[in-house]
Amino acid sequence: MHAGVGDFRWFGVFGSDTDADDALDALVGDASIHRIEAHTELNFTRRHRFTRSDLELDFGGNLVTTEGIEDAPENDPFAAVMFFRGTVSDDVRENTLVETMPDLLDVWEVADASQYAVGEWYALEVDALTGRWEREVQRLVEITQIVDGTHVRVNYKNGWDLEPGRTLTWTRIDPVRNVHIRNMRFAGVADGDQVTGSHPIAYEYAVSCDVSAVHATGTFWPVVMRRWCTHFRTAQCSLANPASVTWGGAGYLTQQIYCLYGHVADCHTANARHLNDWTASAYGYVENCHGDGDDQGPFVTHGQYEHDLVYTGNSGLMTFANSGAAWGSAAKRISVRKHVCSWFVARVRITDLTLEDVQVIGKAGLSGSGMLWVNADGVQLRGCQADDTLIVSQSSSLSGRANIIDGCHFRLSGPSEVVRGDVEADLHIVRTTLRGLDGHRFNGTGTLRFTDSTLVGADEAAPIAVAGDVHISGGELRDTGVRVAGTGDADVRVGGGCTITGSNSAGAFFSRESAGGVLALDLSGVTSTAGDADMAHVDLDAGTNRYSCVSATFTDGRLRLAPDAFGDDSYLLHTQNVERGVDRVAMPDEGERVQHGANLVLPG
Repeated sequence: MHAGVGDFRWFGVFGSDTDADDALDALVGDASIHRIEAHTELNFTRRHRFTRSDLELDFGGNLVTTEGIEDAPENDPFAAVMFFRGTVSDDVRENTLVETMPDLLDVWEVADASQYAVGEWYALEVDALTGRWEREVQRLVEITQIVDGTHVRVNYKNGWDLEPGRTLTWTRIDPVRNVHIRNMRFAGVADGDQVTGSHPIAYEYAVSCDVSAVHATGTFWPVVMRRWCTHFRTAQCSLANPASVTWGGAGYLTQQIYCLYGHVADCHTANARHLNDWTASAYGYVENCHGDGDDQGPFVTHGQYEHDLVYTGNSGLMTFANSGAAWGSAAKRISVRKHVCSWFVARVRITDLTLEDVQVIGKAGLSGSGMLWVNADGVQLRGCQADDTLIVSQSSSLSGRANIIDGCHFRLSGPSEVVRGDVEADLHIVRTTLRGLDGHRFNGTGTLRFTDSTLVGADEAAPIAVAGDVHISGGELRDTGVRVAGTGDADVRVGGGCTITGSNSAGAFFSRESAGGVLALDLSGVTSTAGDADMAHVDLDAGTNRYSCVSATFTDGRLRLAPDAFGDDSYLLHTQNVERGVDRVAMPDEGERVQHGANLVLPG
């Protein structure tokens, strides 16, 4: 006789000296038990698999060990002490799409909607693309409506467009539901490997199964391993010093594969591999989680078409979609807010990435630390900082929104390539400060815009090198400049009250690296003050140049606009400017295409 609350002590288990495996099997196997409690330390020597639902296991904060545990199958991260798995039926249906399945739609095309019923659960996946494991859809979903004869609604909005001809597979699942595991200290096999190691918890084909207050050391596979799970919370858990951080998949606090609607909160890792890994998962939220000893990267996505993920108030190294082309190297609509890390990399096919108040701080002994690297496909940064390296590259072009860096601050060491040559998209940098510039290159072919931004060169540094169009409005250039480095045409516009001061190693604020292409240079409205007499405001001596400057103020230094730089396809308009103490060391004669009169020329 009992009230549905089981106790290991019923079976004579009063500590870790008596193995608790038989007691666990008996308690979980009794459908009348809805809660299992531990009041002593426990030791398990078997790896248990269960299929039941509606159960809470509360270990009361006691230590769970696995001394003498049986070997696990090779490379099986689900060989946990407790593995709860739903039942996979042989009811499998395939449907080839005849119409486009658009992004963010929850109505799915099926061959015959009469075969489905509201409340049924299915493992839904699409056929692979070119990569071995490259699928945009792998989710455990519930039928919520029969829309018509060939469409059903499920509890999931797709994250990627699927074109006609793609094949969807629906596999009927009876999931495990409402199995919660709480309040455990777990000590794994300290020197364990994929066969001899141990970890406490795994779920597969599970709905609404939560884990809280599980604190582990010495585990091999993830402390909480999930696959094909929907609606769950992992909270107040931790992992310190796992058995391995180098074997693929080992040393994690939690990994979620093909999962939906997960919430990971208030967790911590120390000297682990990953705190949280979303693999082919969507609509997940991670908050107030922190990793120290984070060289392996606490926060990651695998790159298997993850989408709509949010991170808030966390700390630890972060990389997205970085596992390789075999999985797709893709993710979409990830937002990171109030994050501190030593390294942030989202360099592959990350679409619509949003970063707010992300601080990337260099860490002694960690190669690449202090680096923030993003993909120019709808990326937007606000209030972010990196203290060593900023890289913008482009490997996808799905987004319709602008690439914006707003209100940020970067201290750059270098020289390095800030904007890589594969960037075809426009990039808008607003109210942002870049310090330590020294020959840093902006090699994108899209338009680079600086608005009310501050660009500061290092001591005796080279100006920035640009390959394409650059538009600068307002802000300040201090001890730097713009050197046009590309061989194609370039449109360089600087105005809106932009202030230019100081000097650089090239001896010119504006110049060109080669004579290739047509340079259109407009400096109207700038205020430019040379730091010494040899510093040129503009130095053009070759190529085809279309120069215009009206209502600007130049103080000290030189103007070098050589006749050889203004041939038949060029023009020069320099008028209504103020020149105070400026030495015109070269200027072509006025003519039909050259005018440089009507300026206010004053002594220095």
